[in-house]
Amino acid sequence: MPVSLDATPFFFNNSGTPTYLAQLPPNVPCLTPAPTNPELAFGGEYMVADILGVQPNGKYGVETQLDLPAQEVVYEPMWVTPIIAAAFGITLVAPGQAVRMTGPKQGIEQIDYNYGVFAGHWSPYQNTGNRLLTTVCTDLEHHDFPHVFASVDAEFPLVTSVARYWPALGKIRLADLWVPRGYALYIPPKKSDPNAVCIDLHNNRNSARALWGNLHRDTLSTKTLLQPEGGFFYWYWNAKATVHTSPDAPSL
Repeated sequence: MPVSLDATPFFFNNSGTPTYLAQLPPNVPCLTPAPTNPELAFGGEYMVADILGVQPNGKYGVETQLDLPAQEVVYEPMWVTPIIAAAFGITLVAPGQAVRMTGPKQGIEQIDYNYGVFAGHWSPYQNTGNRLLTTVCTDLEHHDFPHVFASVDAEFPLVTSVARYWPALGKIRLADLWVPRGYALYIPPKKSDPNAVCIDLHNNRNSARALWGNLHRDTLSTKTLLQPEGGFFYWYWNAKATVHTSPDAPSL
């Protein structure tokens, strides 16, 4: 479904259903998108010892390979809250709330995705083609168009892997944000800035991780706002196997 940020700049979480509006109904709170505050820090912290390589990836963007010397790379699982989302440059939009979006005026679409439970086990970096791998590497991105990740599955929550990277400090924090059904994440466009104190990153291919350990279903439904053609990406990755687990009971 095409979405015009000119004609309908508001994302409204209508009782869990993503809705795009020209004007908001009375009494609907419009959130201020979370600013990038480098002092906010959640998730497991790791040293980035070096940049192993930077290369263009065709017409799609730029890849940066990070050196993470840790013996084990664990994405800390946590049920999302507004402040936890803000620590990764993300705005949590609860049912009944809205946010004004920014980004390209053309080419934005809301797309229905069914993520397979093992979707994150494919790597675009390691020359393995479409073969599923037994481990998941660090695979994160930012780009010049906005995202909405809506948790719309009838049964399961959504999982989004995120990071905040401080290049000058040589450190990164990694987490899996678990998003309860009916909630949504808004990620504004994040262009490259060589002077940025920190860089906020995400990856939605782990969306169906919530199904693990409960495999009576093998796919998870979600709705995502993105630019399917023509977007420019910045990927940050590391080949080392990562660890992902489930959080405690929801706090929302």
